[in-house]
Amino acid sequence: MAKGEDVHQQLIDLLEQQQARYRVVNHVAAGKCEEVSAIRGTELGQGAKALVCKVKGNGVKLHVLAILAADKQADLSQLAQHLGGLKASLASPAEVDELTRCVFGAIPPFSFHAQLRLVADPCIFERFSEIAFNAGLLEKSVVMNTQDYLRIARPELVNFHRPE
Repeated sequence: MAKGEDVHQQLIDLLEQQQARYRVVNHVAAGKCEEVSAIRGTELGQGAKALVCKVKGNGVKLHVLAILAADKQADLSQLAQHLGGLKASLASPAEVDELTRCVFGAIPPFSFHAQLRLVADPCIFERFSEIAFNAGLLEKSVVMNTQDYLRIARPELVNFHRPE
């Protein structure tokens, strides 16, 4: 089984079980937000970019799956502050692999690992009735109802995007 296939199936099973309103879009392998948005036919801002981060300091040491609209930039110091840490950085490729079982660019906005805390910047949910994301594989995306995503994934909402 290729890396991400089990995550893709786990995600689809969860969406089916929870009766989510979604559709799977098969496309050429793409991991860049702009490229995959054009292929999907969705707005760039609908894309749920998933960043695996480490937050440290003040006795805090945790891994976070931080979800952000694809048209925004992350402010990792703001993320760390919201979570009680002093600094945040992107996780190493080995940590990303261990925590998500996906290649970079294919990580869905769902945490399937007990040590990976899910947070999301609310800016994506306030603007779009559907969000889009690569679903464990670079050649498969899911476009799903925003309210269903919030109900099923239940991310901790944290503002951490850079002001424009």
